Amino acid sequence: MKIGYLMNSYPMTSTTFIRREIESLESLNLEIKRYAVRHWGEDLVDPLDIAEQGHTHYLLSNNIATLFKDFLLVLLTNLKGLLSAFGLWLKVCQNSGGISVKHFAYLLQAAHFYKQSGRDGISHVHTHFATNATTVAMLAKAMGGVSYSFTSHGPDEFVDPTLLSMKLKIQRASFVVAISHFCRVQLIRNSGYEYWDKIVIVHCGLKMEEFKPDFNFNDDNHNLVCVGRLCPQKGQFLLPQALAQLKTDFPHLKVHFVGDGESRKELEAQIIKYDVGSMVELHGWKSNQEVRKMITESRVFLLPSFAEGLPVVIMEAFALGRPVISTYIAGIPELVDQKCGWLVPAGSVDDLVLVIRQALTTSPEQLAAMGKEGYRRVESSHNLQFEAKQLYDCFSDVILH
Repeated sequence: MKIGYLMNSYPMTSTTFIRREIESLESLNLEIKRYAVRHWGEDLVDPLDIAEQGHTHYLLSNNIATLFKDFLLVLLTNLKGLLSAFGLWLKVCQNSGGISVKHFAYLLQAAHFYKQSGRDGISHVHTHFATNATTVAMLAKAMGGVSYSFTSHGPDEFVDPTLLSMKLKIQRASFVVAISHFCRVQLIRNSGYEYWDKIVIVHCGLKMEEFKPDFNFNDDNHNLVCVGRLCPQKGQFLLPQALAQLKTDFPHLKVHFVGDGESRKELEAQIIKYDVGSMVELHGWKSNQEVRKMITESRVFLLPSFAEGLPVVIMEAFALGRPVISTYIAGIPELVDQKCGWLVPAGSVDDLVLVIRQALTTSPEQLAAMGKEGYRRVESSHNLQFEAKQLYDCFSDVILH
């Protein structure tokens, strides 16, 4: 059984969870071929992600000649399949507001993937996120190619599902994976209850053996770690204002930001505005090993997001024994509550100040108890050993039936 994994950009610093998922499936003796539309435009920092590039076939990057060659082959040898895909392609274009250059690119990529997946002996293809990679997989199937499935994460996928042709993709998929109950409900809301049984919940997970939890806490440790792309959805720009209100009572408080992105200048401006430069350190992207070390050495993990699916980095913090501060959005409350962390309304600086104060004054014994509860939840519900087996069974059902 040989499965294709098709992504938009891969590998990326923020998609380590996909690499782990692939590796876990391969440990079950499932052969997997990696495909991606394009190279990621930023530098990779983790050695395993860098190595993964060499195992990935790119549809668009450095492949234009083959792209047109395969489209011509499909035109000459599979006109019926191409016309079938063309009708579906027109629906995709209509849903997104009209034909554009990117839509022609989707059709070319689909023809190439149809041919390449055949040459590679692929039995089924799986994608992550209901965006362009899933469009390509759907069009390739319409040409007579392999069946497809996809994992939906949110939140961006649910902003305008019609624009993404979400219902078309669900209708034509062999099955659809939702990463949380919240995600599954959004998919049903945007397709129809008749697809309830087609949409299965498979949590993102961790290789628990890679994480060594530390339940030791020190009252003098006032370091908080916030990991994630610096972007509006993550809400990091609120933290300088919150820190300013805590500065007098907790002069040694420091928030370590790991990540980079389009909101960096805005965050830096807020740091200057609230005069909290001594309370903040911007580290940029770090390797997985470096991030784990920083989280383990922190008091609490912090993620004040406005929009999320169910962040893998929260699972990682729990796997390392750290309580979590986050927000009441999407799938986060399915994992985090007062037994293992603190949840606040998204965008509330006052509530952030309150819970950071609570985290800094909670006893080491209570922090350890919260850390142990978080670890227990990840071990039981987000362990890749079990989640990958569930996904493996879904692939087997499709291919063998």
